[in-house]
Amino acid sequence: MHTRRHLIALSLATTMLAACSSVPSPDERPPIVFVHGNGDSAALWQTTLWRFESNGWPRERLFASDQPFPLARDDDGVVQPGRSSSAESMAFLKAEVERVLKTTGARKVVLIGNSRGGNAIRNYVQNGGGDQVVSHVVLGGNPAHGIWAVKGLREGSEFSGLSPFIQQLNAPKNAAGDEVTPGVKWLTVRSDNNDKYAQPDGVWIGAKGTATNIGFDGPALKGATNIALPRIDHRETSFSPAAFDATWRFLTGEAPRTLQPVPENQVVLSGRVTGLGLDPLNPSSGAFVNNLPLVGARLAIFAVDASTGVRRGQAAWEQTIGQDGRWGPLQAQPATAYEFVLSAPGYATTHIYRSPFPRSSAVVQLRPERMAEADRDAKALVIFTRPRGYFDAERDTMRFDGQTTLPGVPPTGAGVSSTKVRLADDTPRSIAGEFNGERVVGRTWPAGGGALSVLELSY
Repeated sequence: MHTRRHLIALSLATTMLAACSSVPSPDERPPIVFVHGNGDSAALWQTTLWRFESNGWPRERLFASDQPFPLARDDDGVVQPGRSSSAESMAFLKAEVERVLKTTGARKVVLIGNSRGGNAIRNYVQNGGGDQVVSHVVLGGNPAHGIWAVKGLREGSEFSGLSPFIQQLNAPKNAAGDEVTPGVKWLTVRSDNNDKYAQPDGVWIGAKGTATNIGFDGPALKGATNIALPRIDHRETSFSPAAFDATWRFLTGEAPRTLQPVPENQVVLSGRVTGLGLDPLNPSSGAFVNNLPLVGARLAIFAVDASTGVRRGQAAWEQTIGQDGRWGPLQAQPATAYEFVLSAPGYATTHIYRSPFPRSSAVVQLRPERMAEADRDAKALVIFTRPRGYFDAERDTMRFDGQTTLPGVPPTGAGVSSTKVRLADDTPRSIAGEFNGERVVGRTWPAGGGALSVLELSY
């Protein structure tokens, strides 16, 4: 139902979007570079890539890559192990764009970014020469005016609206006071009121009851085409069908033929295996995500029965991960569900269950989990996760292991993307997670043997 409301809102904006668009015909589509957000990876663009391909954008002109250290520093000007500055993010993006231009021979690219990825894009276009080689920019859920703007509260963070970084990005570019760099066409996509990082109250930054001085319209930019979609969450500003619809209309001036991936007869899967880092100066501070290769990790892939999670024979793929971190390519079976098993020293043996892949993908990124100390007394542990969006108890139809109330998911708001159950029985059995019509079924594994299960949604 909420998708239909999104499309009604979009239809009202179609004329405006068409007027802003000048991308060439399908035979001359420019390359698109997709930029992920804080702590994320290229994998989040998987369904977006499928939608672009299904509407005729050439696969060889779609590029999504992993920033090695995707987490922002606590203070942008202070070196922090395992994290990146805004300048480093811009330098990474600049190198990626130059590589894409050289590879394709194109004169200009389209940049599409989610969340923090939008900071890198804006910085590159404004300060890194990107205005000369970028035609269109689409920003989903970008904290364009910060996530907070409170004096004395981490003002050095690139997520503070008071930071020098954000202040210079938003400085007026012309007499009209536009905040976007001229010569490039800009679209922002935001939620009407359900983005955890565009909230007037600081509940999602650990400061409930404190004013952030940021409104629901924080991601909007003066001088851009700005669209608000009802009830979408922070990640859905980029990865939902409604966000794709808005993006396609902005780039082409036309409605997309389809909002869903069109199945292929042959499916080839590949990606990267990455891990979790530790601060060498403070190992007890906990692990942080990175997109560095997890060299030496073992990967095994099994076809499974989609209704039970039970394996259908021997491994379809086995590999030790090398220096480049890549795995595959696996010639997968269409309409077949798979279990990805990752093992590496210091990690739990992680059994990841996925829905069938309708199309090929080179960004099936995999990362094993570490068993939290608080979960070590569980007989079995199962994580249910939605990488491309959040769980919203008021909006979504959900069920996890037969329960409609998901552990750790609040009754209001969309700010949690993973939930887990700690089981008191280690007897292997089937376990299911359901979300708005997508159902993933896996198997439980004894935690005493150092194993856990992940049910990962694609949509």
